[in-house]
Amino acid sequence: MKVNVHAVNFTVDKKLVDFVQDRMDGLEKFYDKVVSSDVFLKVEKTSDKENKIVEMKINVPGDDFLVKKQCKTFEEAMDQAAESIERLLVKRKEKLRTHI
Repeated sequence: MKVNVHAVNFTVDKKLVDFVQDRMDGLEKFYDKVVSSDVFLKVEKTSDKENKIVEMKINVPGDDFLVKKQCKTFEEAMDQAAESIERLLVKRKEKLRTHI
């Protein structure tokens, strides 16, 4: 799957990009028709400790899924966003299976 990682307000290191890629590759076992995905990593300039935001946009034929999670670390936010996307992809797959 093609994953585009976009870092907003900071520079991203290779380790974080690899983590995002691995987590996104794991989504293919739930729904194999994913065309592409965009992951936006953002840092909000606030005094709040939970200032790391992950927005994930998944393109599948006929639909787009968008999930946004905010946590203390990018890894935690990425895990939560990936779990939400997993549920959406499984639901989509079940929906398609009932129409066949």
